[in-house]
Amino acid sequence: MSSSPPPDSLAAIKYRSEIDGLRAIAVTPVILFHAGFGSFGGGFVGVDIFFVISGFLITSIMLGEMERGTFSIARFYERRARRILPALFVVMACCIPFAWMWMIPDQLRDFGRSVVSVVFFVSNFLFWREEGSYFAAASELKPLLHTWSLAVEEQYYLFAPLTLMALWRFGRRFLLVTTLVTALVSLGLTEWGWRHDPSANFYLTPFRIWELLAGSICAFLMFGRPATPNNILSALGLALIVFAIATFNASTPFPSLYTLVPVAGAALIIAFAHRGTYVARLLSLPPLVGIGLISYSAYLWHQPLFAFARLRSMAAPADGLMLALAGASLVLAYLTWRFVEQPFRHGTSALALTRRQVFAASGLAGCVFAALGLYASMSHGAPWRLPQPAPGTRDAALLASLEHHTLGLDCWIEGRTADISNRNLLCPIFTPPEPKRRILVIGDSHSIALLHAFRAVGERDAVYWMGAGSCPPLLGVSVKGSAFPIGICEQVAQREFDTAVKDRFDIVVMAARWSIYAKPPPSRVVLYPAGSAGPDPAASPAVFARSLARTVEAYVAKGIKVLLVDQIPEQPAHPDKVLQQAILLGFGGDISGGHLADIIRDTSATIDADDAQRATFGPVLNALAGDKVGVFSFTETFRDGDRLLWGDKDGSFYVDFNHISPHGNRMIEAEMAEAIRRLDGDATGG
Repeated sequence: MSSSPPPDSLAAIKYRSEIDGLRAIAVTPVILFHAGFGSFGGGFVGVDIFFVISGFLITSIMLGEMERGTFSIARFYERRARRILPALFVVMACCIPFAWMWMIPDQLRDFGRSVVSVVFFVSNFLFWREEGSYFAAASELKPLLHTWSLAVEEQYYLFAPLTLMALWRFGRRFLLVTTLVTALVSLGLTEWGWRHDPSANFYLTPFRIWELLAGSICAFLMFGRPATPNNILSALGLALIVFAIATFNASTPFPSLYTLVPVAGAALIIAFAHRGTYVARLLSLPPLVGIGLISYSAYLWHQPLFAFARLRSMAAPADGLMLALAGASLVLAYLTWRFVEQPFRHGTSALALTRRQVFAASGLAGCVFAALGLYASMSHGAPWRLPQPAPGTRDAALLASLEHHTLGLDCWIEGRTADISNRNLLCPIFTPPEPKRRILVIGDSHSIALLHAFRAVGERDAVYWMGAGSCPPLLGVSVKGSAFPIGICEQVAQREFDTAVKDRFDIVVMAARWSIYAKPPPSRVVLYPAGSAGPDPAASPAVFARSLARTVEAYVAKGIKVLLVDQIPEQPAHPDKVLQQAILLGFGGDISGGHLADIIRDTSATIDADDAQRATFGPVLNALAGDKVGVFSFTETFRDGDRLLWGDKDGSFYVDFNHISPHGNRMIEAEMAEAIRRLDGDATGG
């Protein structure tokens, strides 16, 4: 193989203004998506476009240097350090004081962990292990969430140059075939992943590497060849990207085959939008090129700005503020590009550093950030920063309302328990001397959280509880993704039924977080018929509907009436965190005064959001209602206009974002007693 490239082999790595324009097309929708503008619901695909661009440019550079025999691992990582670290470290340094001032202990602890993970480029693993969806409301409060994509890129670049060096002697054709095969395997893994482990599929490199390799394939095909401008194909590429941004949303399985749309669009633009094409002219417009040049810094700045704005305001900031912050991210990006990126990257002015100094400075800065992050994590978020309300004050009472005081814990079984054959699962909760009825409450953790609501019922009826966390009270169903090994939930449900029949219970109350069992893929929890071949995520919602109907029918056939408890509305924020945040940010006594109602309302779930979630299970529950089957709903009790409140002046109705608190139980105590009487034909209560 020739040690020097053909005359036009460097064309692939010459500056192309249209690629900077493509960067602008990638970063702008990402910023507007994270700002919360619904018209950019698919803006997250900008990250995938970045992956393609990165794969193309880095592979083009490596191919050129390998062809000339000048490739150096040390120089490769020096370039990466100069390109990535200075701006990243500046943004992280700016985040730390605001995190200290505005984050409650849990948030600061998690932020500290993210700082450490960013230093080692493993933040994608951290956010995966936290099992939080990238599209969840809680993710909006994580200033460094967006660094997962940097971690994916850097993990890829740990082995990409080594692989290229090892296989170079086999020729570029062999390398191209190897890249194609690897990309197809990764794409196949992605298509499997969104169905079976959506969080890992989103964050982890094996599921994402094919997007970088798509850019690498472009580099292989274009290397050493003259440009092939094509108006039609480049326009198609731009159309695919616009289509993805406009039509994709949080419910789109992603990444998956759908991701081929923006990835193919980016690849078509790279391959065919050369100078002279209409798309190249469009992407080379100065405003787009300018945004493209600062796109890396803009990407770094936008998420911290939005996250801290949401933390400080405790609710969704106004659209005007978010738009202003989006603009501020571009201003900060320009300053960072001008005074940090450029000097460090090109070694100009007083910031000129040798390779050894670059590595030493990077290591020292990384150690400082890691130490600060470890302190925040190991101190559990420095809880002494949070002012403690004086005993007896309204603020102290509000925080006390968040405490669990859970009944039935004597029979609670921990997750991962593999054998329940010798465990007593039946717990007496209220046992009056001469009970009129025997009531058995069954289900997952939502059922045990609900037991305080039966206090009035328990004055004359015996109330017992059986259940297990993350186990639905459904007969004949295996559960993949619960806290227990497969088969345990099935046994728990059968024990509940056998006990209800054997001990002659009059009423069974079924309560659960129905939404996670009825959710269509991608979903962490998958239901499938016991004894079947295995889980089928696509069939899980239908399995839920059939099994709930059959379970209710089985109880009714034994003469047992059933009360189905509709799921408590899930809140976008954790009430405990909201109350702590209000105290930390200096609301003080105002939190229990006029500001409290506004804080609660602004951070509570909307009716529309609850309706969207209930669409998966609400009709299933309501279809089962009849003479012997009732449905109990929280909606009217917690409703205030277009919101479903998480609390009032006396405290929180929730202990977290989806479990009812003792105070919330008191709010529905009378309604629960009425529902039991009505179901049993005893409306007078006599």
